[in-house]
Amino acid sequence: MSLEPSSLQAVIDNALARTPPGRCVWVALSGGLDSCLLLSLAADACRRHPRPLRALHVHHGLQAAADDFERHCRRLASRLGVPLDVVHVSVDPEAGRGLEGEARAARYAAFAARLRPGETLWLAQHRDDQAETFLLAALRGAGPRGLAAMPEARWLGDGLAGARLSRPLLGVSRAALAAEAGRRALAWVEDPSNAEEGPDRNFLRHRVLPLLAGRWPRAGEGLARSAALVGEAEGLLEELAGEDLARLGGDPVRLPVADLQALSEPRRRLLVRHCLVRLGLPRPPARRLATLLAQLGAPRDAAVRVAWPGAEARRWRDHLYLMAPPRPLAPAWRADWDGRQALATPLGRLRVRLVPRAGGPVALRLAPRCGGERLRLAGRGQRDLKRLLQERGVPPWERDRLLVAWHGDRVVAVGQPDRWLSLAEGWEEA
Repeated sequence: MSLEPSSLQAVIDNALARTPPGRCVWVALSGGLDSCLLLSLAADACRRHPRPLRALHVHHGLQAAADDFERHCRRLASRLGVPLDVVHVSVDPEAGRGLEGEARAARYAAFAARLRPGETLWLAQHRDDQAETFLLAALRGAGPRGLAAMPEARWLGDGLAGARLSRPLLGVSRAALAAEAGRRALAWVEDPSNAEEGPDRNFLRHRVLPLLAGRWPRAGEGLARSAALVGEAEGLLEELAGEDLARLGGDPVRLPVADLQALSEPRRRLLVRHCLVRLGLPRPPARRLATLLAQLGAPRDAAVRVAWPGAEARRWRDHLYLMAPPRPLAPAWRADWDGRQALATPLGRLRVRLVPRAGGPVALRLAPRCGGERLRLAGRGQRDLKRLLQERGVPPWERDRLLVAWHGDRVVAVGQPDRWLSLAEGWEEA
């Protein structure tokens, strides 16, 4: 199916109308056909409906043609009168996500670093890309989240930045885009790696999808439609998981085991995955998740820990904790502090203050716990820090990730970068 130029313009105008008025629209510009056409269409739309427009090119440096991509992007952006930002990133092919995964992560980190609240980034993925993504997910045995493929719009990063990512061409075939690019006499750069049939996505593109289209001419459209329907179902599942999380206290880090076990097994799986997504953590493989849920019924004093790359879960007392692998403070770490200024620590930026009630400047030393520390509490006298942390309900793995504040040879506080757990007699958080 092809689109008339006016229909393609309407697609872009509708996408522009869905972005916050007056806020900048960015186009991720790789230099290929799809993104070059999207920038050209966006430039036309922003002239018809005045709106700030910028382009963003991420230079991975992974192949000899990378500099050619950048030069072409600069020429096109200059011809269209669109400001262009070029971001150079480094990609470690030996890291855990593989070359393609690490490049994608670097690209999205560059996107998130550039966009401001209220701005929108347009990506040029189209209907054929969606069909490929759906097939790849199905062949890997993915669940609804994977089969939903690429959403038309979502928050960029964790959503806290207030920037959105949008794919306005997701319902348009590549053939329609190629026809429009030809009509505009648009130039672009072909990525040499796209011709290789070794990568799974390229194999689907060059071998499988043409074969399917020979038998079912609308195969790509049907696969993309299935992805959209699964995406709708996935949205409903996310609503259900959000309601379950609210009933269980609303904290994705800490789930009450008894309430979690009261859910059906599919809802337990759904809720744990939902919480991990909320926390920005990778979800476990199916077998690791099954192992985790099977251990929820372990004795209360059992040390349950299930880990997978990038995340882990622990049961302690009556709760299940989801987290990134905790890294204890190095035993030799020390820092001088005046109790008032913000201070960078290995655990994050220290934002709470610590001052004596009597007032006046102080010289404090921050250090990790080493064992045997004692803290004098108002009305309770000297208390062993280990026992005090147990009383406060601090999980064991967090006890090695605490800052201990010393004033001379006395411990005056213990806590985390955003709060003190206990303060010595005569000291307060300002």
